[in-house]
Amino acid sequence: MNINISVSAIAAENGRKAAIKAAQLINEAIASKGHARIILSTGASQFEMFEALVKLDVDWSRVEMFHLDEYVGLPESHIASFRKYLKERFVNIVHPAAAHFVNGEGDVKANIEELTKALRSEEVDVGLIGIGENGHIAFNDPPADFDATEAYRVVNLDHKCRMQQVGEGWFATEDDVPKQAISMLPKQIMACRAIVSVVPHKVKAKAVYDTITQKVNNMVPATLLKTHPQWYLFIDDDAASMLIG
Repeated sequence: MNINISVSAIAAENGRKAAIKAAQLINEAIASKGHARIILSTGASQFEMFEALVKLDVDWSRVEMFHLDEYVGLPESHIASFRKYLKERFVNIVHPAAAHFVNGEGDVKANIEELTKALRSEEVDVGLIGIGENGHIAFNDPPADFDATEAYRVVNLDHKCRMQQVGEGWFATEDDVPKQAISMLPKQIMACRAIVSVVPHKVKAKAVYDTITQKVNNMVPATLLKTHPQWYLFIDDDAASMLIG
């Protein structure tokens, strides 16, 4: 397994370096075929990366965006909505050629079918895929289904995942966090040509340690990323603290 790891002193520098790598990969795709397709994740861990990415030299008019996951039944107006997050921090700033959102409202089955059709029309060039405190990728909490062939599925959120959302300030209590979400599944994530993971902060130290030190297993879903031929992991000193003692 070939793991490309970058360690920065602080989260801001970590996010900047990850954004530069993502922009490089996106620009390479544009240069090669005239356009690029990307998948974006959300959450507090991605703040610094997005702040840097939107300022970089990328022809966003040639970029098509998809995103990883969204809560079932949560309105877009809610502070925790990932559609709201991406529009405010990315889409409404750079105005990509197209933006395909996971919609957990209304006819969820039809929403998933429509999104899957758009996603699978062509290869995705770059996936910016975070890692959760419980080691999840997207909302694939342990034990993750590594064999599922769907692009997206409605999944149940475990206690640690829901408490992460409380800890990041998106919800007041665990009971306020939706119990289900629509999530891109592991096989679909791994189909990206390249994957960039931005994982800062002390709360991610155990997940980072487990991801790097354990064999690939579905109780630490992020270990699957180690099998990808082009995976780039960006962590700060806090997230790396268990690796470096």
